[in-house]
Amino acid sequence: MAPNGYRSSGYGDDGVVDGKTEEPKYGSDEKLGEEIEKGPSVGAGSSRKLPFGDNDGMYATMMWWMAGMIMIAETISLGILSLPSTLARIGLVPGIILILGLGILATYTGFVIGQFKLAYPHVHNMADAGEILAGPIGREFLGGAQILFLIFVMGSHILTFSIMMNVLTTHGACTILFGFVGFIVCLICTLPRTLKNVSYMAIVSFMSIIAAVVVTMAGVGIEKPGAGKIDVTRQSSLYEAFEAVTNIIFAYAGHVAFFSFISELKKPEEYPKALFLLQGVNISMYLLVAIVTYCYAGIGVSSPALGSTSPLLQKIAYGIAIPTIVIAGVINGHVAAKYIYVRIFRDYFNAPERMGQNNLTSIGTWVLIVTAVWFIAWIIAEAVPVFNDLLSLISALFASWFTYGLSGVFWLYLNYGRYRESKKKMFLTGLNATIFCIGAAICGLGLYASGTAIHSDASSANGSFSCADNSKSSS
Repeated sequence: MAPNGYRSSGYGDDGVVDGKTEEPKYGSDEKLGEEIEKGPSVGAGSSRKLPFGDNDGMYATMMWWMAGMIMIAETISLGILSLPSTLARIGLVPGIILILGLGILATYTGFVIGQFKLAYPHVHNMADAGEILAGPIGREFLGGAQILFLIFVMGSHILTFSIMMNVLTTHGACTILFGFVGFIVCLICTLPRTLKNVSYMAIVSFMSIIAAVVVTMAGVGIEKPGAGKIDVTRQSSLYEAFEAVTNIIFAYAGHVAFFSFISELKKPEEYPKALFLLQGVNISMYLLVAIVTYCYAGIGVSSPALGSTSPLLQKIAYGIAIPTIVIAGVINGHVAAKYIYVRIFRDYFNAPERMGQNNLTSIGTWVLIVTAVWFIAWIIAEAVPVFNDLLSLISALFASWFTYGLSGVFWLYLNYGRYRESKKKMFLTGLNATIFCIGAAICGLGLYASGTAIHSDASSANGSFSCADNSKSSS
């Protein structure tokens, strides 16, 4: 039977272990262990600290719709630009089925993350969750994976920024310089320390990507560069098929930051509203943009999709897309930097009160962290110059677990010892075990696919740290 706090919050009783009927105290960690009986162990994270200690009131300031807008801005960005080319690789019908099916599954796995967060209010990131699952080893493993994933995503935004600048200027300068400009712009925009401030930028980001894809769809609809040549189904090699799957997964790869978003909600129990807002917009937009763009641009559709129109419309679309190219990357950069920031003050120095101070130590530490993570992201963007290959590598290595596989583990941990207590529970046990297996399969096969693609593209790509035009706008 679930605690009342989960049921009244819309979380049901399918993901929570037996416990008393008191509601969880979200504003305090007092007697957490007595309120909700956990799985086999709580791990080293049993200190029960709230993510920001005494500064929780300073950081936990978002309304659910603010969180929803941030989640939309983080998720609906670069991933949507690769979906039309995904349909070109595997065919229209298989592509639609995968976009819809993986979207529904991502909604459920995001819901499970919310259940885990409510059971353990001190969890701020995947590292905290890993500590609960497997102690210090789990903490460092998932923490390192989270940072790597976020930095790779940040790198993909810098790469897209350089493509955008090449399109707008018709390759007016060295691509490395354009990437460095993107690094500086993103760094500056990541300097605000709270997500509430970032949430207002997220609204601009969402409007930006909507306008950019509308321009793109209108452009290909008028110009019809594909002349109606599409494949309803298409025979693909193994690596082509799995590269397409990993591109779709990347489009739903916001889960890695969900713990951080929930931690800065005024009312964490309202998280499902933000999740359903995100996924409703996600799935609808992905299907619309992928189908319309592919049907008009045809089998030769570009990735990113903004490159499928005429040179003039490309410039217009990329110009409109500048906010989302920057802001969606900034959100990932903020989450990465915040993870390190919290670890330093909360765990290493045991001084969480410093996180909210406006002194040289606190602000200086934040600036140094932000600079470091964006500099590493810039290096990655220059090292992997092919957009689709970078997305596939990120998705296979990280998104397969953060979006799917790990959520199955979270549910199985929360419900340890209760797998056969009812038919519903047995069904959910099978579902979450399957989700774990799906994550493992995508990771293994996706790494093979992305590695093969990177190898095959090595000779045709411009190469790492190249001044050459990565948008082909000057050709």
